[in-house]
Amino acid sequence: MFKIGDKILYPMHGAGIIERIDQIEALGELKDYYVLKLAVGNLDVMVPISSSEEVGIRHIVSEEFLEQVYDVLSGKSSAMPKNWNRRYRENMDLLKTGDILNTAEVVRNLLRVDRVKKLSTGEKKMLKNARQILESEIVLVEGATADEVSAKVESQIMIDWHDEDLVEED
Repeated sequence: MFKIGDKILYPMHGAGIIERIDQIEALGELKDYYVLKLAVGNLDVMVPISSSEEVGIRHIVSEEFLEQVYDVLSGKSSAMPKNWNRRYRENMDLLKTGDILNTAEVVRNLLRVDRVKKLSTGEKKMLKNARQILESEIVLVEGATADEVSAKVESQIMIDWHDEDLVEED
């Protein structure tokens, strides 16, 4: 169980700090909720404590672990399907894991694809969401601003990158 003040990641929403724990009645039943203040985007999220494990809530990563995240961002692009629909489903599966390295991979690949050929509307939305999730965790780990982290992520993705790094599979 987490406590007030813990920095956690809520997959598909981003990282934040538990501000309080509220008890709310829903359908005649009292339930405890974490009230999470997200680090990026001025939003509070309520997460039922009873389902926090199954939705993948976890502590944010350590500062030392961020080195691996930046390695993924600056690394070679992954092989991706040419079909945007299959690519979307594969990327969504990676994001649902809540793993920061998977999220970094999705952000890196989609940003690079977007520079070569424009993303579909669904993929643009996915990229925006994935960036927010990734960058919100980095903001909390590094104590930097959202703008600083966004610029750093962007610069890491572009290190030694060339269009031919985009490998597509059928």
